[in-house]
Amino acid sequence: MINNNYALDAGLKPKTDALTLEGADSPYVNYLVARPDNQNDPRVQALATALRSQAVKDFIARKYDGAVIPAA
Repeated sequence: MINNNYALDAGLKPKTDALTLEGADSPYVNYLVARPDNQNDPRVQALATALRSQAVKDFIARKYDGAVIPAA
């Protein structure tokens, strides 16, 4: 078992070379979190918006060809 970043660095294509892949419902997802005192900071909100944007989703799809699942 290896993380996608190591597989990608080694020239592997997780989507086709892996024996199995975690699904979108994996408990090991990354979260964007903030302290309660800055959760409404415009910079944090801008990052959250960008991570969910179609442009970022399209970039991830192009760059990682299904090996990385974009934010919902």
